Amino acid sequence: MADDGAVRRVEKGGSAAGYWTPGSQILWRYRENAGEHFHIVRPVTVVRDDDELLAVWLAPGTECVKPVLADGTSVHVEPLESRYTKPRSVKRGRWFGTGVLKLSRPGEPWSVWLFWEPGWQFKNWYVNLEEPGTRWEGGVDSQDHFLDISVYPDRSWVWHDEDEFAQAQRDGLVDAGLAERVRAAGRSAVRVIEAWGPPFSDGWQHWRPNPEWGVPSLPDDWDRTPAHASP
Repeated sequence: MADDGAVRRVEKGGSAAGYWTPGSQILWRYRENAGEHFHIVRPVTVVRDDDELLAVWLAPGTECVKPVLADGTSVHVEPLESRYTKPRSVKRGRWFGTGVLKLSRPGEPWSVWLFWEPGWQFKNWYVNLEEPGTRWEGGVDSQDHFLDISVYPDRSWVWHDEDEFAQAQRDGLVDAGLAERVRAAGRSAVRVIEAWGPPFSDGWQHWRPNPEWGVPSLPDDWDRTPAHASP
């Protein structure tokens, strides 16, 4: 799916790594927190890819994979106390509403998402705390760490999903060591926000997608195991 747009380079250590050209279509995937299966999969279009940043566009109407309860209902209707212990499955569905621009820096334990209201009225940045992405021939894989931060145009910010983060710890999805690493990552992200460093200072809220880009399709083998992967 993504190899058609890849260009090659050689790192200092001599190992080959690929960069995707703008317009390439790849997968942005998250593994479930209690296993190795993928429960969130989103086909995206590459905006920029280099040794400083991977930027991708999740277009409105894109078919994605999302987690659901075993009976097919949304996980968010389940009370928090049993949300992570009830049996789950996955479901294909469309990304409705406005699109999302996702920005990921190599090795960083979070990605930054940009949201707009209809008519391209910028809404906010969203810091998604997660495992540093692992690149493979078809895209990037990570694991969500529950805790998030919203950042607004006036540079104010607020924590999100602290209750889910606490419940995940109670349910054994996040151990003490990981919890501390996630908190440390969050504190690091806050320092970037308060210093108004990149990507918040980079003007991405003024970016617009290429109108010639189509909506990526979700391949049947969206859960395939990577043949080659690298940080």
